[in-house]
Amino acid sequence: MENTQATAEETTAPAAERHPEVQTRAGRVRGRWRDTTPPGSGPRGHLRSAAFLGIPFAEPPVGERRFAAPVPKAPWEGVLDAAEFGATAQRGDPGVTLIPEPSIDGDSTLNVNVYTPVIPGEEGTEGSGLPVLVYIHGGGYFAGSPASPWYDGRNFTRDGVVTVTISYRLGFDGFGWIQDAPSNRGVRDWLLALEWVQQNIAAFGGDPARVTIAGQSAGGGAVLTLLGMERAQHLFHGVYAISGALADVSAERAEAFGRSLAATAGVAPTRAGWSALDQDRVLELQKKATAFEGGDMSSIVEDGLPLGPSVDGELLLRPTPESLRAGVGSGKPLVLGATDDEFTMAMGDAAKALRWVPTGMLLGKLGVAKPVRRAYLAANADVVAKGKARLAGRVLTDRMFRLAILRIVADRGTAPTWVYRFSWPSGTFGFAEHCLDVPFFFDCLDGPAMVPLAGPNPPQALADEVHRAAVAFIAAGDPGWTRYDRDGIARVFDTPSRDQPDAYASVRPLQEG
Repeated sequence: MENTQATAEETTAPAAERHPEVQTRAGRVRGRWRDTTPPGSGPRGHLRSAAFLGIPFAEPPVGERRFAAPVPKAPWEGVLDAAEFGATAQRGDPGVTLIPEPSIDGDSTLNVNVYTPVIPGEEGTEGSGLPVLVYIHGGGYFAGSPASPWYDGRNFTRDGVVTVTISYRLGFDGFGWIQDAPSNRGVRDWLLALEWVQQNIAAFGGDPARVTIAGQSAGGGAVLTLLGMERAQHLFHGVYAISGALADVSAERAEAFGRSLAATAGVAPTRAGWSALDQDRVLELQKKATAFEGGDMSSIVEDGLPLGPSVDGELLLRPTPESLRAGVGSGKPLVLGATDDEFTMAMGDAAKALRWVPTGMLLGKLGVAKPVRRAYLAANADVVAKGKARLAGRVLTDRMFRLAILRIVADRGTAPTWVYRFSWPSGTFGFAEHCLDVPFFFDCLDGPAMVPLAGPNPPQALADEVHRAAVAFIAAGDPGWTRYDRDGIARVFDTPSRDQPDAYASVRPLQEG
């Protein structure tokens, strides 16, 4: 990214041809006008939007700042050209999802991307105080990139929503326990990015009093973590959690993992010790320490992730479910849901071997208690008929994602909560796998790398519906279907979609186990 002054030609060019500029608190930034999706079957509005990419919200987390809390970006002079994505915390291609999430080299990894249909005061635009979406990418808290073309906010801006995607430190740099370093550095990055939004988004046409945070997978876990965090309550007004994966790593486990990894590395578990290792070495150690080597598959569910937001007693005062039960975030509307078969694709290579495993033994390996196995199999008879691999994938999905949805709803009590299921089967996999709903949420089925995830010709009408519900929730705090109250009604996104009472009935036997 370059820090440049506007040229004489840009200054004197007609307004329609000039690049949009915005004055932030730290300095002026120059973006680019772009077209949105042309009129079609979905909700349409603005046909032009501005993109400001790679705006730093913090100083680069390198050198003495590597394992420190984020420091707000110092003011700059001139105009910062925001035409390209900034550096990403992700390095290389971890290969953990089917979402195209490029890695970009550089030190200034703490940055935001802003997409807006209006610049207050800009000739040819009108309106301000638009609702705001802040999206946090997933990737297991160790991977992912805000530079994905799928996260481009052009079609949210088309529908009158200012969109922001944020970056944060990943893996051990972001979440690892270090004796003399601030805890939850990645969480602190989220907080500072959201503070940047509060301070600057009005200059981009957004309303800081109408901010919805959303994310998928680890990003969904991130927004649920923020929902249960007292310190974050003033930074957002609604939450949309897509396949949320909470970490809530205990303080004891975080410290044990940090000490063990330092011992393996041969360094002291301190900032000085870890600073002696370059990033590639830390990534190598982290990958080996978190690799799943097989054995009891239920350990994935029981133990969770060793790197992620930890209950440190400072930012996270208690596990998120306890905070929700205590009423934290109860005044904020929440939408949450999952795909029907999040992790079934992980069982594809095991299909032949699982054919010979007795069903009871398989369920035991996956952590399903004996007293509930019969009821669970009866409630999932349609999946059982498709073979052991499909059954194993459904159990993993239920225990890691869908059971958590029922628990979060119960924890929130009467707080305004809406639930969905994404059930449309991918044309590639034949079921609704992890990440499948993301391009429907962003209405970007015309984006790259779509066939490996969704197959050829995924239904645009369904993308219109999913995206329209998201826009409605961001704009007015209601996605347009019945709240999940006593009847357990959820929206089932499929072709056709429907509102279904007790839509997660097939998961309920696990609540008894």
